[in-house]
Amino acid sequence: MHSPSFTVLSVKQLNFYVKSLLEGDPRLSLCAVAGEISNYKCHYASGHCYFTLKDASASVKCVMFKSSAAKCPFPLHDGMQVICCGRVSLYDKDGTYQFYVETAEPTGQGNQALLLAQLKEKLQKEGLFDEGRKRPLPLFPRRIAVVTSGGGAALQDILKIIGRRCPVCEIVLGSVSVQGNRSVPEMLSMLTELYEDSTIDTLIIGRGGGSSEDLAAFNDERLARLVAKAPFPVISAVGHQTDLSVCDLVADRRAATPSEAAELAVPDLAEWMAKQQQLLHRIRLAVVRKVEHATLQLRAIKGRSAFAGASVMLHNRMMLLDHLTDRAMRAVNQSVQRRADELSLMATRLESLNPLSVLARGFACVTADGRVVTNPDEVAIGSAVQIRLSGGRLDCRVERKEKNEF
Repeated sequence: MHSPSFTVLSVKQLNFYVKSLLEGDPRLSLCAVAGEISNYKCHYASGHCYFTLKDASASVKCVMFKSSAAKCPFPLHDGMQVICCGRVSLYDKDGTYQFYVETAEPTGQGNQALLLAQLKEKLQKEGLFDEGRKRPLPLFPRRIAVVTSGGGAALQDILKIIGRRCPVCEIVLGSVSVQGNRSVPEMLSMLTELYEDSTIDTLIIGRGGGSSEDLAAFNDERLARLVAKAPFPVISAVGHQTDLSVCDLVADRRAATPSEAAELAVPDLAEWMAKQQQLLHRIRLAVVRKVEHATLQLRAIKGRSAFAGASVMLHNRMMLLDHLTDRAMRAVNQSVQRRADELSLMATRLESLNPLSVLARGFACVTADGRVVTNPDEVAIGSAVQIRLSGGRLDCRVERKEKNEF
């Protein structure tokens, strides 16, 4: 028998050959692997990072060289779920195959949280969160813009509270989508339009509660930068959220809910008027006491014999003092009455502009996906629409469309 002939290889030659096979496979020269990091260690001297990438049933040793690790925008750690991109090769010194990682990024919600944290850090370094750039809210705003969903409960809360606290204040509604793919473009467009209105005193932007996905639009960098450029103070009211949104951080004031935003935006006129009445009452008492004191002093001077010849002059002075006192009291009363007439006129004007009053006269507001519908072309047959009435809301579906002929 002849024994088979073999090529005898050294260990180094064997490892080199296997390494060439791995590196010659195009599927392994650039690939992505998802898993959980464990046994993470960064070598202090070289700066290279070593770890194991594992899933439920397997693991692979990984290396990230110093040059790649320096470009990683976040720190790696044990337990992190990541997607690593790189190449497969063999470390010929010990014959172990390894995954050489060039880039890594967290997966799922971890990725979103990382991106949000990076955006907040970026805007903070630019000074957009600084308290020094935030403006005070006007004490008595005349026109307040509200950017939110036209068919949402947040708008109704804002209208109700402002109408109760400050009925003379006019509301300018900017109806937009507050979640979904259209929300950010619509809010950007609406803010740009409202910024051209020089009569607006304050702006409220926000929505009611929701999940982190529902509130994602208010963490958009473009929206944050546009809010920071507002020509008037902005109140952010992204409701029922544990963490502050980026919009909350760049706005001049942050409200936990739309209702709180309305309370911040306007004073309680009834309470304010009561305080003014108390102040006027105190002024009247002070004037009366001053006059009484002066009268007693004049009478005492008049009774002295040395001043008996000046009684007529003192009497004239007293008459002049009484006349001036009456004029001062009339001026105060006229000022109070003028303010009351102005408030009454503005309240009547606001009531005529109040959208709820329009609904009470038999009109309705039609919305679809949070947008106000004004033209039949904006909805399709079979689309769901919501009809807002004075007494509530109807959920309907479009069966037929007809446009006005005029």
